[in-house]
Amino acid sequence: MATHAKALSAEQVKENFRRAGKTITEWATENGYTRNEVYRVLNGQAKAHYGKAHDIAVKLGLKAKPALAA
Repeated sequence: MATHAKALSAEQVKENFRRAGKTITEWATENGYTRNEVYRVLNGQAKAHYGKAHDIAVKLGLKAKPALAA
C-alpha cells in the first residue's frame, strides 16, 4: 500500500532551499525551467493545475505526484 507524502507549503519549499544553500534560480536552471516560471508557482501567481506550472509544483513538492489511471 502506497503512502502519500503531505504536500509542502511554498514557505517550506523556500526554507528547504535556504537550508540546502541553493537558489531557486539554480534549481530552475537544473530542471529546465526559467526563474520566472518557478517564482510564479511559488508565489501563487500560477495556479499549477496543468502544464509546465503543474510539473514545477509537483517537482517542488507543492503538489502530490498524480496517480495516473491505467
